[in-house]
Amino acid sequence: MSEATSTQSQETLADVGALRAKKPRSLWSDAFRQFRHHKLAMSGAIVITVFVFMVIFGPMIYQGQVRGIDFSIAYENPSLQYPMGTTHEGHDVFARIMWGGRISIAVGIAAMLVGITIGTTIGSISGYFGGFTDSALMRLTDLFISLPVLPLLLLIIYLFRDTMRDAFGALLGNFILIVVVIGALAWMPVARLVRASFLSIKEKEYIEAAHCIGARTTSIMLRHIMPNVMSPIIVAATLAVAQAIITESTLSFLGLGFPPDIPTWGRMLFDARDYMAIHPWMVIFPGSAIFLTVLSINYVGDGLRDALDPHRTV
Repeated sequence: MSEATSTQSQETLADVGALRAKKPRSLWSDAFRQFRHHKLAMSGAIVITVFVFMVIFGPMIYQGQVRGIDFSIAYENPSLQYPMGTTHEGHDVFARIMWGGRISIAVGIAAMLVGITIGTTIGSISGYFGGFTDSALMRLTDLFISLPVLPLLLLIIYLFRDTMRDAFGALLGNFILIVVVIGALAWMPVARLVRASFLSIKEKEYIEAAHCIGARTTSIMLRHIMPNVMSPIIVAATLAVAQAIITESTLSFLGLGFPPDIPTWGRMLFDARDYMAIHPWMVIFPGSAIFLTVLSINYVGDGLRDALDPHRTV
């Protein structure tokens, strides 16, 4: 009897030791595990990674005609020398896609940061304080939602682009203007999402306990509530990048984006609009770059939404 008891005790101690040695599962480790099981999200992440490496390091490896005019190589079909053909001005489409991807992706990320910052700030203040503050900020949000976004974008850029170019130069001036305008008109869904999360979380017991021990308002908002709101913000940020890339491409296609000597994917479509029927590669490749990037980002956003959902398990 004593030997059996001793054996059981040893087994129990071994089990306890194994449990102690096993690392605890965190929210982020569970989320990553769930994300890996989302095939479309993983495919999207791979495509985005390839695009990012291509636009960062590609121009260092592949040297093509990006600016300037060389009619001797105009309208070249896709070949080994020109993988995606050339334009009517002798520009290498592959080289311009890599250079343009830098700007298009940078605009998407920067505009997302602007929109997420504004939306998170307004949503957190509105949801935490409530009352008149909540009502006023939500009416402001409703006002911005009711605005016609595309006509307003075109108007603001048309009015201020020359001023920004004179102040910061053609590239930086257009970049700042487009990023700020897109971000300033895309924060409303984030604000509502963050507000709803704050309204729910601020009623929890641990928030009441933080109030009782005299924690400051900013400490409660940033240290106790905000970490629990990060999951929906991350998902919204991912989808906002895709929307910003589409918006920038739309502006460039309408001729109010970056100037002609600065290649972006939308600008390439604008330049090739008259050659779609006879030289389709000038449209197909930049259009495919936009399509694949936006689709991949949306798949990643869907995967993050599923992975960060606390009601789902692997």
